[in-house]
Amino acid sequence: MNVAEISSSELVEITLRTLGVCASALLIALTLGVPIGIALGRRHFTGRRVLLGLVNSGMGAPPVVVGLIVAQLFFRNGPLGHLELWYSVEAMVAAQVIIALPLVVALVVAAVAALDPDWELQVETLGIPTLWRRWLLLREIRLGLLAAVIAALGGILSEVGAVMQTGGNLEGETRVLTTAILMHTRMGMFESAYGLAAMLVGLMLVLAGLLTWVQYGDRA
Repeated sequence: MNVAEISSSELVEITLRTLGVCASALLIALTLGVPIGIALGRRHFTGRRVLLGLVNSGMGAPPVVVGLIVAQLFFRNGPLGHLELWYSVEAMVAAQVIIALPLVVALVVAAVAALDPDWELQVETLGIPTLWRRWLLLREIRLGLLAAVIAALGGILSEVGAVMQTGGNLEGETRVLTTAILMHTRMGMFESAYGLAAMLVGLMLVLAGLLTWVQYGDRA
């Protein structure tokens, strides 16, 4: 089988599904990770070091282990089996959120920690409303936020082990670019695998380029 035997409609379908899964996982990871990262970066409390250690450990968690845990949760006889989400896009998203979340939290913590220690006191002294202070904080750490987006997106977009375990690479349902590449490679269809790999690398370069442009603009 060669690249020509992969229909354009199939390639578009797999690519769009890949983008949909990645976008969903990234949005959830940011929604959860940014507030957690800001809280860990700004506040000092008992157990903070333990939590930071867990976050740092999570950055190196093997994706295949994450996939195993999530898959067992959604197995028919698992704790969440009644949801019937095993081998589903939702299960894939759940696994990728767990993979991306520590990256987001850790980079946001680092960005917040780099602020002037008196920054929060200064904005409070100026009498700036709470909601506006939060917006100013996000602006101050925007480079760290974009770095978190790039790191999380890279980890999600290139992931295959956890996605295979939770999604099963079902044609027309859960097949994404990484699992399709693995399938074609195992079948010895290397031209097809390279064609899909080129699409995946192209997506990564385009997305990373756009985010880098947003991050640095004309200064790059």
